[in-house]
Amino acid sequence: MCDYSLEMYASRPAREGERYVTTRFPSGSVGLAGPGDCTTAVCVQYDTHLRLENISSDLQTRLGIKAEEDVVFARLEHGAYRDGIRFANGKEISLQLLGSGVGASLTVLEKPVPVPAPVRTDVLEHID
Repeated sequence: MCDYSLEMYASRPAREGERYVTTRFPSGSVGLAGPGDCTTAVCVQYDTHLRLENISSDLQTRLGIKAEEDVVFARLEHGAYRDGIRFANGKEISLQLLGSGVGASLTVLEKPVPVPAPVRTDVLEHID
């Protein structure tokens, strides 16, 4: 949905087929926003299938993923932030790890690509 840290901002639900970018809001939290509108948080339902593009090379190396991945927006059970991403390899990260200004963008897929449930739960909130 929209993490509690974004509740103080205007928000709207995600719409199928739109593109979003990760944005660092004035509170310091990373959330989704439409390109060119960094004042309105876009809220995504948990279990929504998304396509991430231009994932940073650091995250690619750390998580064993590619620059473009089909993922599931997930609710994390641990940590300060609950909005997360589950990759096809079963790894989960906080949305905060995508950062802002790294060229990550998201598109709600019109036809969801099946992503298997995680074999194990690897939740990362920060990279050392």
